[in-house]
Amino acid sequence: MTKSQADVVRAALEILDERGADAVSMRAIAQRLDVRMNTVLWHVKTKARLEELMADAIVAGVSLDDLPRDWRERAAEIARRYRRALLAHRDGAVVVAGTYAAEPATLDVAEALVAALLEGGLSERDAAWTNWDVVYFVLGLTQEEQARPGSGEGFSVGERPALRRVLPFLTEASFDERFEFGLAKLLPDAALRP
Repeated sequence: MTKSQADVVRAALEILDERGADAVSMRAIAQRLDVRMNTVLWHVKTKARLEELMADAIVAGVSLDDLPRDWRERAAEIARRYRRALLAHRDGAVVVAGTYAAEPATLDVAEALVAALLEGGLSERDAAWTNWDVVYFVLGLTQEEQARPGSGEGFSVGERPALRRVLPFLTEASFDERFEFGLAKLLPDAALRP
């Protein structure tokens, strides 16, 4: 049976979900598809290209349908959906963060977020940079969430008084609350108005 680039990406995502990012290789994909490695390489050429396509497939999980009308709430909802798309795949944030994919789904999400920010009155530069800030925040927090080994027990900050003072908040696993707190800081109404 003839295989396509979509088959290669689908197999890579299956391996990702089952065994994690480190297990994804051209050889593992070839074995999964029961083809020779040359077939996989024909469709994706390099591991970097495979990772770009995987990242875009993960980001394609961000639905841009039925978004709120208010620009700020729309931007926040896009960020929420982006986080959910990353969390839908084991190591999803690691895969997406490791690429600079200028692929259709990734560009569509960026277009929707930047359009919301421009509608909110940001300058072109501020809209572009706020887009990056939101994306980096979502990627970073989601990477931490996916890598967290459980409770913060045994987490030591040593003789660092400021860190000891806030330690309960550093080690709590309230990722949803931390996410919403961060979004509120990145997308405040007053700060976005020129």
